[in-house]
Amino acid sequence: MTMDQTFPAIADLKARARRRIPHFVWEYLDSATGTEATPRRNRAALDAVLFRPSVLHGEFTPDLGTTMMGRKYPLPFGIAPLGMSGLIWPGAEQMLARLGAERGIPYTLSTVATQLPEDVGPHAGDQGWFQLYPPRDPVIRADMLARAKASGFHTLVLTVDVPVASRRERQTRGGLKQPPRLTPRLMWQAAQCPAWLMGIRRTGMPRLRLMEGYSTHTGTTASNEHVGYMLRTSPDWTYLDELRAAWDGKLVVKGVLDPADVPRLETAGADAIWVSNHAGRQFDGAPASVTVLPAIRAATALPVLFDSGIEGGLDVMRALALGADFVMLGRAFHYGLGAAGAKGAGHVVDILRADMVSNMGQIGARRLSDLKDRLL
Repeated sequence: MTMDQTFPAIADLKARARRRIPHFVWEYLDSATGTEATPRRNRAALDAVLFRPSVLHGEFTPDLGTTMMGRKYPLPFGIAPLGMSGLIWPGAEQMLARLGAERGIPYTLSTVATQLPEDVGPHAGDQGWFQLYPPRDPVIRADMLARAKASGFHTLVLTVDVPVASRRERQTRGGLKQPPRLTPRLMWQAAQCPAWLMGIRRTGMPRLRLMEGYSTHTGTTASNEHVGYMLRTSPDWTYLDELRAAWDGKLVVKGVLDPADVPRLETAGADAIWVSNHAGRQFDGAPASVTVLPAIRAATALPVLFDSGIEGGLDVMRALALGADFVMLGRAFHYGLGAAGAKGAGHVVDILRADMVSNMGQIGARRLSDLKDRLL
């Protein structure tokens, strides 16, 4: 059977991934915080965005290409950062970086990835973005930025919606500790997933290599914390000004939900605004990201990126129609990795593209700019 027959939707990749990765890893990947109401709000709000079907448009193939921050992309979506990516699937960072390079879409490496920028950047070609959890020490910050730049990462993403560690109760119950180690309980779970375990034996237990390189910390922390929390700070406007002065590439600010913040972000020199509620992983009282997207779009002429709750090509269309210029996905690509390795991650791109082509045909949208006019 082909990948299309076996995994026609991202939901099929998700179901397969859940069986192939250990339970404690799944709880890290798939959980949110609190009662996990925010992911449900994301889903409900996206489902409420409807389009008017349209008929008699003849045969056409929609153009999915777009331009953002001066770069042309064949597709309007990319790969969002996900911390501890190599825990989800061994070698994840390099696999996803290569996918970004092959398909011409951005790949974003997290500060708290399991691999160093120097080991991932060359695989990303010209598609490397680097996501920054802001270090408190300006010397560490300067070194980190220099390493990211030297490794080929041309766009910096400052995440601003993690001022403190979230509790992530479900993750805590799953038993994951930092740094990760296989206790007897977790070893038993890993033994049920031989492909994952063989990969871990090849790559070694995942560690936050970049952050650990700046710290002598060797103790353990609560299950939702790691060495990164020891080194980073909650940024303020002065920090953003300093970061803008230190980074000569494109700067994206991620985690914006209030349109009142946008004018000051523009003044501070942001090149793009990233609307996100961190998929409910930080604050369970946040609004669905898609509900604030139109107001943020109205508040700025800067490019607007979007994530949170995207489960298919129709969701990508919904975000674009409401004002996003580009959509980023994190979990979906890791479901693909868990289901079928690098081929599974690549299949996510194919699913999203096919889904968009089919649905845009239903509403007579020949190009992405037509989507807003077809909203119900």
